[in-house]
Amino acid sequence: MQRQPFFYDITLRDANQSLKKPWDLQEKEIIFNHLCDLGVHGVEVGFPAASDMDFDACRRLSEISPSQMVISGLARAVEHDIVKVAQAIESASRPRIHTFITMSPFNMEYVLNKRPQEVRKLAIEAVTFAKNLIGKKGEIEFSVEHFGDCLDNLDWVISALKDVVSAGATVINLPNTVERYRVKTFVDMVEKVYNELPKEVVISVHCHNDLGMATAATVESYFAGAIQLECALNGLGERAGNTNMYEVAIALHNSGVTTGLDLGKIYETALVVSEMANVPIYEKAPLIGPEALAHRSGIHQDGALKTKNMEKGAYRAIHPSLIGRSDDEKIGFTSQSGKTAVFEIVSSAGYPITMQEAVRITPIIKEKAEAIGELSDSQLIEIYLKEVFEPDGPFKLIHFEKVTDELFNLGFSYHDKVYESQGHGNGPLAACLQALENVGFPQKLLHYEQQAIDEDVLGSAAIAMSIIHLEGLNGEAVIARAKDTSTMKANVHAIFNGLNIINK
Repeated sequence: MQRQPFFYDITLRDANQSLKKPWDLQEKEIIFNHLCDLGVHGVEVGFPAASDMDFDACRRLSEISPSQMVISGLARAVEHDIVKVAQAIESASRPRIHTFITMSPFNMEYVLNKRPQEVRKLAIEAVTFAKNLIGKKGEIEFSVEHFGDCLDNLDWVISALKDVVSAGATVINLPNTVERYRVKTFVDMVEKVYNELPKEVVISVHCHNDLGMATAATVESYFAGAIQLECALNGLGERAGNTNMYEVAIALHNSGVTTGLDLGKIYETALVVSEMANVPIYEKAPLIGPEALAHRSGIHQDGALKTKNMEKGAYRAIHPSLIGRSDDEKIGFTSQSGKTAVFEIVSSAGYPITMQEAVRITPIIKEKAEAIGELSDSQLIEIYLKEVFEPDGPFKLIHFEKVTDELFNLGFSYHDKVYESQGHGNGPLAACLQALENVGFPQKLLHYEQQAIDEDVLGSAAIAMSIIHLEGLNGEAVIARAKDTSTMKANVHAIFNGLNIINK
């Protein structure tokens, strides 16, 4: 049976230190409150030895922390740092001292300038000192900085970690401090540590995103035995950032793992953090990006619209409401889009359209998109209104006048040649069709209907819309519409719109 993951947030420490303008106490408290709302299980509130401001922030956040939340501060493997952490977080219900030292061959030699046995001794002494300082009230986390670079000396690292555990560490964190290799290499290393250490020890991972695989490394490490997952809101952090908490949480959720987080708070939190960090959310960012729900390919649009009201979508990882997004899948029209996008955009805007009409006007809209790129909804609607209600063509209505209840005069031009004709009929529609037939333009009326239109939809003057289905001499059937304050004029305009569509 899988254990629930322990989400350990590092936004206030690791992410904060990477900002061009680190947060002050008030700002940190805002972020902390959002972490509480999300329901994260542990928070690294800062690096108390870094500055008085950081120390004060750690102390304040410890004082207001929920009783069930682990509150941690980071310390180098030196007594001064460890004491500062202990002092800063002493008011927390569940305090944790988090200390670290590098154990990679490269960094021990070129950064610390120390031999492995010296590093091992420093690690054990730091953990022992921290454990004695915090006593039974709290716990100790130890991190092997640059663990991802320890492939060549992994057996030695594991041996050292056993001593660290014996000294009092209950959480062993394995950071991919700089992501250099494939995910499986790192995950295999995590799994080996998990298998070698006592099972009561909590294995943790802390992955940076230098190659863009931090989420994958974190998720797969969970399934390899790492219960604590160190993540940052919005993926903030040094260089390319840390593991993004939202992505890990949703990946686990979709895999059937109970996260213990309030997933519905994700989107709101992401927007707040972006604004406060002055780091815009990349438009294609998974889950939270403005374009994360956008579809422009005609094939994708068709599948997305056919499944838009379902919990599982054809072309989305989750329903947006899961993370608190109120917006839905976005259909954008480019040269790669098709009739489904036209139909959806027009109908969603409240305008009348059939799929047949969408098919007819799509090539015209595509041509425009090929010239200028993606069309806004308003640009697409403008083309729709022109092509549906005022289509160009060889026929031009000049006048249509009632003589008697059943006799009407019609004047029109066809390729600039003017025609005058009279038509009899039971109403203007029939009379207009007869007048056209009398001068050599017979049309077959397949269907007719009249609709009242909301004034806000097609303009303040548009209160009547005629819809006709005409069949031309070539057997082509088309749908034509027209709008006017006069029902008679709407009927006749619809016929001429149909003629222009047939003869375009």
